[in-house]
Amino acid sequence: MLVQEGAGRHAHAVDAAYRAAGATVTPDDPVGDVNVVISVQPLTLDQARRLRPGDITVSFLPLAERELIEIYAERGVTSFSFDLLPRVTRAQSADALSSQALVSGYRAALVAAERLPRFLPMFTTAAGTVPPAKALVLGAGVAGLQAIATARRLGAVVEAYDVRAAAAEEVRSLGAKFLELDLEKQDGVYASVQSEEFLERQRDLIGEHVAASDIVITTAAVPGRKAPVLVTTDMLKAMAPGSVVVDLAAESGGNVMGSAPGEDVWIGDVLVHGALNMPSGMPVHASKLYARNVVNLLKLMMVDGAVLVNLEDEVLAGCCLTHDGVVRRELP
Repeated sequence: MLVQEGAGRHAHAVDAAYRAAGATVTPDDPVGDVNVVISVQPLTLDQARRLRPGDITVSFLPLAERELIEIYAERGVTSFSFDLLPRVTRAQSADALSSQALVSGYRAALVAAERLPRFLPMFTTAAGTVPPAKALVLGAGVAGLQAIATARRLGAVVEAYDVRAAAAEEVRSLGAKFLELDLEKQDGVYASVQSEEFLERQRDLIGEHVAASDIVITTAAVPGRKAPVLVTTDMLKAMAPGSVVVDLAAESGGNVMGSAPGEDVWIGDVLVHGALNMPSGMPVHASKLYARNVVNLLKLMMVDGAVLVNLEDEVLAGCCLTHDGVVRRELP
């Protein structure tokens, strides 16, 4: 196994640790010299052109990376994308989207607390009582639930909403209030794409809850599609001055009008933080979780010590993007 020199520096994993684990640390980029290339972000176009027929890549790889995906296909590379991993029980231990969403949700609450110009918990002092901050979390998937739990630990009063009926019990189990809106609920574990008519009615109903909140954290993202707009400019203007909104979907179009990935944007008197690669802000545990996901996916390919691509396996078939010169998914 080859590891590029300094690969773990930002996650506080030194080269000596890789050597102790049995890897060979090389000063050169090993792409083109190994059969299986593992990364977090997609490879660069130059790296992709160095791959050989039959090489395997494992990474996050959005369908929007059309040029890269086409190079993989042209070169006969088999690529696996965690963005496409099937949501089935057998794949849970390899679900990197969920493991990184856990980190993102935790970080979102910390980012909001850091930027909010007031306390989150209630304090009773000789100078009077400071009421707790109010937080609203939109979307109660893995990221949303972790944002709820973290905001609660910090002392905020938390409300949350999700289109899935099953989310209500999970939200309440964390000590938050679940918003019961006059909208049809979805069955199932994962949220699906909603019509614009549904989203418009949803915005009308959550507007007053947004206005009453000191913190809003939005987490609604649909892999491979533009994120739905949940919070409008008018909603932001109705919030109290100094309020903070964290948009975890900023990289995929944004749940909040006016958010920009990696930027703090003032819209009126409200600060909107557009999340950009939130797990990188907590690299130690984000990396450990991702490493376990990678190992568990590779285990599905291992036969007698060799890595073999068995596309009859539903998990491997589901997240395989290119194989034998063919792009296996329709690209946007």
